[in-house]
Amino acid sequence: MLRRIIYLVIIQFVAVTLFAQQQNISVESIKNNLSFLASDSLKGRYPGIAEDQATANFISSNFEKAGLSFFNNNPLQPFEVITSVLPGKSNSLVINNVTGVYDVDFSLFGLSSNATIESEVIFAGFGIVVETDELKWNDYENLDVKGKWVLVLKGDPEPENNDSKFIPFADARSKAMYAKDKGAAGILFIGGKRNNPKDEITPLLFERSATSSGIPAIDLKASWAGGLLFTNLPALDSIESAMIKSMKPSEYKLNSKISGTTELIQHKVTTQNIVGYLEGTDAILKNEYIVIGAHYDHLGFGGEGSGSRMPDTVAVHHGADDNASGVSGIIELAKNIGGSKEGFKRSLIVVAFGAEEMGLLGSRYFVKNLPVPKQQIVAMLNFDMIGRLNEKQSISVSGTGTAIEWDTILNAHLAGKSLTAAFSPEGFGASDHASFYAENIPVLFFSTGAHADYHTPMDVWNKINFDGMVAVLDFGDGILKELLNGTSRLTFTEAGPKERTGGRRGFKVTLGIMPDFTSTDTDGLGVGGVTKGGSADRAGMLKGDKIVGLNGMPVTTIYDYMNRLKQLKPGQRVNVDVMRNGEKLVLIVDL
Repeated sequence: MLRRIIYLVIIQFVAVTLFAQQQNISVESIKNNLSFLASDSLKGRYPGIAEDQATANFISSNFEKAGLSFFNNNPLQPFEVITSVLPGKSNSLVINNVTGVYDVDFSLFGLSSNATIESEVIFAGFGIVVETDELKWNDYENLDVKGKWVLVLKGDPEPENNDSKFIPFADARSKAMYAKDKGAAGILFIGGKRNNPKDEITPLLFERSATSSGIPAIDLKASWAGGLLFTNLPALDSIESAMIKSMKPSEYKLNSKISGTTELIQHKVTTQNIVGYLEGTDAILKNEYIVIGAHYDHLGFGGEGSGSRMPDTVAVHHGADDNASGVSGIIELAKNIGGSKEGFKRSLIVVAFGAEEMGLLGSRYFVKNLPVPKQQIVAMLNFDMIGRLNEKQSISVSGTGTAIEWDTILNAHLAGKSLTAAFSPEGFGASDHASFYAENIPVLFFSTGAHADYHTPMDVWNKINFDGMVAVLDFGDGILKELLNGTSRLTFTEAGPKERTGGRRGFKVTLGIMPDFTSTDTDGLGVGGVTKGGSADRAGMLKGDKIVGLNGMPVTTIYDYMNRLKQLKPGQRVNVDVMRNGEKLVLIVDL
């Protein structure tokens, strides 16, 4: 009997201890922090606004309460971002001595560069160049457009066909690239009634990208410019209809001269990462660091170009799940680690990243400006959208292929839990862990997945599954503590996405690389990884190379790269120009 009593006491003690440990992750604390971060008062946490700074102050205060210290006694790591482009005062356009009015008769595309050009204008149909097994079309055949303005029709030759094969080649950026390839100095867009029935000029949108096409890009009001440009020719609508009916490029010689100046002014603001740390207790291992992070920014009031899935609705995009949930989570994890009486061997860095929604800008800045040597970072755990755990209790964990040990660690901590996890090996992805993976740091990305409220004003705090968040954080907490106390380091491995297969808008071929999606360079596309056994790998391409040309055509950005891929086909042999350690190499790639 005594033995049984002792046994029951021990069981009760263990149960109470485990319960107490789980209570370190507090629903009440998470709810308080998350409801404030997702409140109307913070106006969607858009980078650079006053509420962005208020959010940063709130997070840094919570970091301090959790017991975190700050590098150089400053929790904020400021950096500049471009949040919009504005028209300058110098924008002008004169067609055959008739002066237009900006935003009435013409407008600029956000991809435009700044320049002044005076030249004749060449009509280039729909401005499309494509040669695949399924589609051949070249509006520039027999045209000399070097140093001249090019005028192209908006849209494509099949405006009523939603499955048209022209669609991937008919966007403004692709057409600007084709014009630049042919040597044009600038491009003008004009719409006939079939492709632009309301004769609308394009509003100047930033679209979360500051990447220029390399030439001026102007949109024309057809009711103003059509009569000036198509003198002694069929009317614009007749030309558009004729090309659609014939389904072939047509030549029309314009006797027009255009003088234009384009000026876009980039609006820069200062935002920040919020960074804190807890020092480990081991004399040696405290110089190694585990990073946990979550982005705190969101879409502000939404609108066109913001990334909102309801761009016509201007309202606070609260971002409760995306990503007030992740920020509340890392605050709670930091409190849990900081409150440990025993401490942990390794040190912990906690980061709330800014400007993730604009292209992982905060995490990219952080990894390029680390407060500790890069080689001392053991792993990074990223929490992004962890607030909508479903009835099946399923979460996704990405990056599981970036360290040999991940699967074993994850499965050990899933044992006995109600959670089920879908593992994905890829290190790259549309969240901040990608910036660390690009630096050969093992990563894990925890998420409960997307939902109908994603990037809309309906992502509000009272839809959060707080008990589910506790379950996710308890899972992450166990993994984090193992990493902080382990004596051996993880073994980094490259883990790229599977070959992409595509439908109408996908790619039929890939080089077998992982582009560096975090890069904002405009002198080539960084290679973030090379798929073993893929086309690029067989040709000798290496991680860290920069692709600057494809089949003799320049590649300056990821947009160029994607548009070039559209033109390729399986079995084709292509020349790829890459820069490696300051030297230009030409690789022969068999697709």
